[in-house]
Amino acid sequence: MKKYHDQIALELGLNVGQVEACAALLAGEATVPFIARYRKEATGSLDEVAVTAIRDRLGALAELDARRAAILKSLTERALLSDELKEKVLAAETLAALEDVYLPYRPKRRTRALIARERGLAPLAERLWAQNPADDPQALAAEFVDPEKEVPGPAEALAGARDILAERVSEEAEAREKLRRLFEEQGQIQSRVVSGQEEAGAKFRDYFDWDEAVRGVPSHRLLAMRRGETEGVLSLSLRPPEAAALTILEGLFVKNRSAAAEEVRAAVQDGYKRLLSLSMETEIRLLSKKKADLEAIGVFARNLTELLLASPLGGKPILALDPGFRTGCKLVALSAEGALLEYETIQPHTSAAAREAAGRTLMAFVRKHKPAVVAVGNGTAGRETEAFVRSLPGWSLPVVMVNESGASIYSASELARQEFPDLDLTIRGAVSIGRRLMDPLAELVKIDPKSIGVGQYQHDVNQGDLKRGLDDVVVSCVNRVGVEANTASEQLLTYVSGLGPSLAKNIVKYRNENGPFKSRRDFLKVPRLGPKAFEQSAGFLRLFNSANPLDRSAVHPESYPVVEKMAADLSATVADLLAEPDLRARIKLSAYVSDQVGLPTLNDIMSELEKPGRDPRAEFKAFAFAEGVAKMEDLVPGMKLPGIVTNVAAFGAFVDVGVHQDGLVHISELADSFVKEAAAVVRVQQVVEVTVLEVDLPRRRLALSLRSNPGQGGRRPAPSEGGGRPRDGRDSRRGGGRREIGSEAQPFNNPFAALKNKGR
Repeated sequence: MKKYHDQIALELGLNVGQVEACAALLAGEATVPFIARYRKEATGSLDEVAVTAIRDRLGALAELDARRAAILKSLTERALLSDELKEKVLAAETLAALEDVYLPYRPKRRTRALIARERGLAPLAERLWAQNPADDPQALAAEFVDPEKEVPGPAEALAGARDILAERVSEEAEAREKLRRLFEEQGQIQSRVVSGQEEAGAKFRDYFDWDEAVRGVPSHRLLAMRRGETEGVLSLSLRPPEAAALTILEGLFVKNRSAAAEEVRAAVQDGYKRLLSLSMETEIRLLSKKKADLEAIGVFARNLTELLLASPLGGKPILALDPGFRTGCKLVALSAEGALLEYETIQPHTSAAAREAAGRTLMAFVRKHKPAVVAVGNGTAGRETEAFVRSLPGWSLPVVMVNESGASIYSASELARQEFPDLDLTIRGAVSIGRRLMDPLAELVKIDPKSIGVGQYQHDVNQGDLKRGLDDVVVSCVNRVGVEANTASEQLLTYVSGLGPSLAKNIVKYRNENGPFKSRRDFLKVPRLGPKAFEQSAGFLRLFNSANPLDRSAVHPESYPVVEKMAADLSATVADLLAEPDLRARIKLSAYVSDQVGLPTLNDIMSELEKPGRDPRAEFKAFAFAEGVAKMEDLVPGMKLPGIVTNVAAFGAFVDVGVHQDGLVHISELADSFVKEAAAVVRVQQVVEVTVLEVDLPRRRLALSLRSNPGQGGRRPAPSEGGGRPRDGRDSRRGGGRREIGSEAQPFNNPFAALKNKGR
């Protein structure tokens, strides 16, 4: 792959040396987080985005080389590989160009051109292709009439010859490249409703008669149209102006105005309409789909990052409630470490007597377990349960609504069954709700990211690409935060750099059998965790109770000698360095630069000594919905409400205002100025103040605005873009965070003032 380093450097705007160093580390099975965090000297301080881009580009070029090798093998085996053809195959720089070179030699099914060749019409096609002004096509064709070969007359001979030429035109690499560019630059997507599907496909009404340039179509619109096609509601086509395509092809293949040239012209037109246009349409549809997939996955990745890095409450005792009307609310008590202490079912929504009994049970739990906070799931009956808790006489504890998204997936999973084999699904769900408030990241890694509910058309995109993209996000977030090795779940450890499922399981097993790890060096005692895995993982694993203070930091064990020398040179201990800023200020980093340790690593070490083991996530702040607003019927246009962003899509953002129905802030209502990309203005978990624009009760849709002059932003959202997301059922989307109105961040009345997050 070394031959591609210059190419990748040029594409990504990097130094060739950076690409070479990164490629070498990747080849040695180093992970992206490890390279970005601990090998800055080698890569020139490339961040995770750049390292990931290099990794992915190397992978794509490896696939190109594999396909090239397969083509060369096929051509060799069939005795078709000439020196000229081999040179063309080796020179192809893209998969499309490679396939264009190979297309004329690809084994074919029985085509009209193949049948014509079997009838002996190839020489006639060659004569016509020469376009000699002296040739008379009818006279030439008469020589190939042979009823026994199903060529009864000159017309049939000419038709067969044109079939051969049409296929030749459709397989010509230069023609395909020029047509490909035309389709990309001037192609129009046309969407039409399938007859009889008007009523059944009402949600796609905007696309019943829709035309749009393919080069500018937003990803969400393309995916919406493709979904309509998949569901049999829409028919799609993608073509540039036919006249432009034929002008290109005739300019390539028609040499003059002779009678033979007119036969070639007819073959060119047939080749375009019957073969080349369909081939190009398929290719460009796939390319546009891939582009839309990447954009949609990018949206999902950004949203997932914000959700995974949401502020944790930290290790504090919690009561958690999984709300419900008919089946009651599941109440659980959790220790500060997240262990289940006790559970009960209460019925606050069935009758006055049951409500009174539920209050007594809840207060008994409070007295017994002394929780710091009560967490209430935001699904069905969530706001009603929150109101019930707050209404209890003498109530003073903070109550937080917690995003339940994906809770039902976890509750029914094998992991949940292993952890709580004798518990009902809803009890497991209540435990998950409480733990999610303690540490969103640690709990959400137990759920398939696709089930968390912050994506856009996630079921329509390439599932392999989606999984890779979201796995990268989870790995990045886990390693950015770091993991306490003595308390982390097997699932959380799985995402630590260099570990994976097998080593994560071994770590938990060793911990259970031998007690807590006392030093990072103890990780080497774990079966199958060798020096390589230790090198990759140790810096991301924390031991907050270790005697060595560096074990609770992001300083890698390979750098411990440097820190110890710094301390020794100041006649101090490492603990002194951590505790005394004046000591750290006396350190001259240049004195510790070596062949192995450069200034980037030394600067990282100094930053870590200032805040060893500190959680990089923001401090937890409480959020409360508006009182008296619990259902859509409580809303009226013009009302201003606090809300929390639950999802960001290309066309706008969904905001929860506490009515079991996310409202849509269309991109035109996100700001007073023009917004090109919603993610540039809002993010998942951001707390905002919105204005209600429209309440559509029959369709359960809610339109909101963030503009200072609401409703002046432009068009209403298309049906396919949605006017709100339903909040019924377990997998509703909610969260907590801070209130951000414009650029000003203001905490709400915060009952958590005494509950400062002290890390994991």
